Amino acid sequence: MGRFDFVLIATLLFVFSNILFKPCEAQLSSTFYDTRCPNATTVIRNSIRQAISRERRMAASIIRLHFHDCFVQGCDASLLLDDSSTIQSEKSAGPNAGSARGFEVIEAAKLAVERACPGIVSCADVLTLAAREASVAVSGPSWTVRLGRRDSTTASRSLANSDLPGPGSTLAQLISSFSNKGLSERDMVALSGAHTIGQAQCSLFRARIYSNGSDIDPNFASTRRRNCPQTGGNTNLAPLDLVTPNSFDNNYYRNLNLRRGLLQSDQILTTGSSATIVSEFSSNPSAFSTAFANAMIRMGEIQPLIGTNGIIRRVCNAIN
Repeated sequence: MGRFDFVLIATLLFVFSNILFKPCEAQLSSTFYDTRCPNATTVIRNSIRQAISRERRMAASIIRLHFHDCFVQGCDASLLLDDSSTIQSEKSAGPNAGSARGFEVIEAAKLAVERACPGIVSCADVLTLAAREASVAVSGPSWTVRLGRRDSTTASRSLANSDLPGPGSTLAQLISSFSNKGLSERDMVALSGAHTIGQAQCSLFRARIYSNGSDIDPNFASTRRRNCPQTGGNTNLAPLDLVTPNSFDNNYYRNLNLRRGLLQSDQILTTGSSATIVSEFSSNPSAFSTAFANAMIRMGEIQPLIGTNGIIRRVCNAIN
């Protein structure tokens, strides 16, 4: 056997040993808790549905919590952390202060699953599953959730202020914000459809309804002014979808085509390259439902902490 043969054999052995003995990289899986906590999904589902049966608006709040968590540091439950000596909570960032809600619902779901399987299921996975169950509870789509996220030990108020799109965002800003998280323009338009449920505070849409702009229906603006004066009433609420505010459907897009988007960042979707997508979703509820589910899957997998990264928090609002 020549020198070349020895080199070849040695090379092949090296390659195969790396293939056979390389440690498996941790990854998300839909069966992640099947052995260690087989009832996790059922426990969380029951807890979330009970909360939404008490207050149907809570479905929108939970989906929004999931979105606001994943857009800051990834889907790591950092949004759920309270202020402490080492943490500046994201709850007090501009996009969340006074408007993000439903934290107690996630804590209750976490407590329920802790009773079943202590120290096994992360708050990040609880929140991700809760968002799906919230959608289903108000007749929205379902989707497969891959699990195995771990919880952050940090939060970032500054990233919450910079990375979360605002109600006055331009189309270019929205597209860029979602693209930075690995989401397409179609994902962005589909995820905006979560505004088919929920409400917004007067301070977020006041400028739009008093603008007398050409992109807002005058009668719609006049109706909204009744509960949103030019001064005061900042926290007064209005439904994001006037037609079916408590049901997950495609009326949000139909409203946009009628210039009845409550937020400027909603109505702006009828301009430029996203207008075609809005038109499609307004006429094809099945296309919207499918696109929303797919976008929620992709959003729910933004930079998760997996393997040995992060921790499993015992409660969601504090570090162990």
